Amino acid sequence: MTGVRTKICGLNRPEDVAAVAAAGGSYVGFNFFPRSPRYVDFAQARSLALEVPLGLAKVGLVVNADDALLDALTETVPLDFLQLHGSESPERVAEVRARYGLPVIKVVGVADADDLPLLDVHGRVADQVLVDAKPPKDAVLPGGNGLTFDWRLISGRRWTVPWMLAGGLTPENVGEAIARTGARQVDVSSGVESAPGRKDGARIAAFVAAANRLDAPPPLLK
Repeated sequence: MTGVRTKICGLNRPEDVAAVAAAGGSYVGFNFFPRSPRYVDFAQARSLALEVPLGLAKVGLVVNADDALLDALTETVPLDFLQLHGSESPERVAEVRARYGLPVIKVVGVADADDLPLLDVHGRVADQVLVDAKPPKDAVLPGGNGLTFDWRLISGRRWTVPWMLAGGLTPENVGEAIARTGARQVDVSSGVESAPGRKDGARIAAFVAAANRLDAPPPLLK
């Protein structure tokens, strides 16, 4: 095993949680963005979170959430991380981290080299940064669109906090993504689904296994 940590996001059924645990995943993600096909309400998420075994981190994904929503969320659902997936400023990231006492993962969308400086900025205030594909301007969802970006943009780059790679990852391409970027953590949502919002246990297992393949190809230099 190469020790790559995997996060499976957008879970909405007990069998999804069980599949991630059985596969050896590291994080489970619950999506609280109402327009997402992976959305869960607080009561549903609480029920799922209570089924998560020890050692598997529970992440709550929100988009530009205000304090009222985050108060209700953190009071209802036992979470280990908050994932900020909107246009939150570094100041807002710091506020959330201080107010709720939970580690914060800040998502930064990348389309080209101009987007990379924001990773450094958020790396100074968040506990982790998640490097995702930047959604199209007309996209309804801020993530989970099944889009990749040019992995060469971040090949060999490091930040002052742990980071995670996302954006169009699947069991078929995650090995190449890790080889190209050197990622030690990867995140997937739509890439392990049989339909939007419906996770596939076999694909979850295949994703975790592929991320940890010993025979993954070496990083490409070009």
